[in-house]
Amino acid sequence: MAIMLFLLSLPLLMILISFIHKYYKKNARKIPPGPPGLPFIGNLLQINASKTHESLSELSKIYGPELMSLKFGSVSVVIISSARMAREALTTHDMVFSGRPASAGRRKLSYNRKDIAFSPYSDYWREMRKICVLKLFSQKRVQSFLPVRVDEVSSMMMKISTLSSSSQLVNLRTLIMSFTSNVICRVAFGKRYEEEGHLKRRFDQLLQESQAMIGGFFVSDYIPCLSWMDRVSGMVGRLEKNFNELDLFFRELIDEHLSPNRPDSMKDDLLDLLIQLKHEESSSLCLTWEHIKAILMDIFVAGTDTAAASILWAMTILMKNPETLKKVQAELRDLVGNKRVVDEDDLGELPYLKAVIKETLRLYPPAPILGPRETTQSCTIDGYDIENKSLVLVNAWAIGRDPTYWKNPDDFIPERFINSKVDVKGHDFGLIPFGAGRRGCPGISLGMATVELALANLLCCFDWELPNGITCKDIDMDVMPGLTMYPKSDLSLLAKIYA
Repeated sequence: MAIMLFLLSLPLLMILISFIHKYYKKNARKIPPGPPGLPFIGNLLQINASKTHESLSELSKIYGPELMSLKFGSVSVVIISSARMAREALTTHDMVFSGRPASAGRRKLSYNRKDIAFSPYSDYWREMRKICVLKLFSQKRVQSFLPVRVDEVSSMMMKISTLSSSSQLVNLRTLIMSFTSNVICRVAFGKRYEEEGHLKRRFDQLLQESQAMIGGFFVSDYIPCLSWMDRVSGMVGRLEKNFNELDLFFRELIDEHLSPNRPDSMKDDLLDLLIQLKHEESSSLCLTWEHIKAILMDIFVAGTDTAAASILWAMTILMKNPETLKKVQAELRDLVGNKRVVDEDDLGELPYLKAVIKETLRLYPPAPILGPRETTQSCTIDGYDIENKSLVLVNAWAIGRDPTYWKNPDDFIPERFINSKVDVKGHDFGLIPFGAGRRGCPGISLGMATVELALANLLCCFDWELPNGITCKDIDMDVMPGLTMYPKSDLSLLAKIYA
C-alpha cells in the first residue's frame, strides 16, 4: 500500500522538486533591478504605449538608471538607459546583443525575416550587411544620388517661394514629408512620389499601416498561449491585408524595372542594383524575389520618416530658440554670399549647422527606442546576469539626456558640439540616434546627406516667422505616438524670401 502511494505521488513530487530547483536557480542569479509586475502579464500595464521612451525612462530613474529588467508576459526584458551601459552592451558584448526578436508584425512584413533590419544574426545577414555598406549605401553610391537631392531641394524651395509670394502659411510637416518621400522614391524605385496621385496615396497608406504593424502590440509576442486574441482583436487580419498590399506594391515596382522599356530613372536606382545582384552568378548570395522585397521594405519604412522627422524637429526647436536660429542663418549666409543656395560641397564648412543637427538628434532621435535586440546567449554585464533570448530595448532618447554624460542634458545647446569630435555614427555612445555596433543603421550616410542639404537651404533661403498671435513659448514640443518620433502638432510658418 505504501509503495502504491509512493508511486502515485512520485510525479507530483518531481514537479515540486523541479519548481523548487527553478525558484532557487532564478533567485541565485543577480538580475538587473526592476519594478514588481503582475502575475502572468508582468509589467505590460506599466508602459505607456504612446510614449514608450518616456515611460521607460521614468521607471528607469526609480529602479535602474542605467540597466533595468522588466517582464512582458513570459519575455524577460532588459532596458538600457545610459551611455555607459550602451557602450558595454554594444561593444564588449556586441555579439551577444546582436540578435533580433521574431515578433509577429516584423516577421510577416520582412518575408519571414529575409531583410536586414529584422533578420537574425547569421551568415546571410553578414553578407547582406556587407552589400549594403559597400554597394547600396557606399559613399560613392550616396554621391551618385546627389542630383536627386539637389533637384528635390530645389523643388521644395520653389513651393515655399510660391506660398511666400502670396503670404500663405507653409505647413512644414506636409512639405518636408513630401520632400523626403520624393527622395526615397526616386533613389529606391526610380519614381517621383508626387507625380502620380495613385502612387502618393498608396505610398502614404502603406507606410502608415506598415509602421503601425511593425510597432503594433501582438499578444502572441509576449503570451503565446493567448495568441488567439490577435485574431479576435483583428490584428492578424489587419497584418495579412497590409502584407498583401505591400507585396503587390513591390511586385509592380519589380515588374516595371524588368521591362525593357523602363524609363532611364529606373536604371541604377537601389531596386535596379538589387536585381543586378540577383542575376550575378558570381554572387555568394542566392537572392530570391522575397529577399529583394524584404530589403525594399526596410528602405521604404526606415528611410522615409527618419529624415523627415529630423528636419522637422530641427526647424521646430530653432523656432523655439530664435537666437540660435539667427546664429545658424548668419553662418550659412556668410558662407554662400550672393550665391544664396547651399551646395553639398558647402556643408563641410558649416560647423554650427552640423552642431544644431547633432543637438537636435540628441534631444529628439527619430527612433527614440532603437530597433529591438535579442540576446543570443546568456552573459554578465556590469555584474548582472542577462538571460539568453532576453528582449533588449536601448532607449536612445534617455541616453541622449543621460546626466552622467551630458551637462544640462535637457537644454538645447548646439555649442556643446563646437570643436567636439562627437558624431552620430555610433562611435560616441551618448549620441546613438542611428544605433551602434553590428546593428547600426547602414543607410546613415544617405540619411544625413538628405537632412543636411535640406535644412541648410530651408534656413539660408528664407526668414521664418510664426503666425500672428503665436510666440515661441506657444510651440508644442510634445511628441505623437508612432514608430518614428514626430512633433505632435503641425508647424505652420510664414516664409519670407531672404534677399
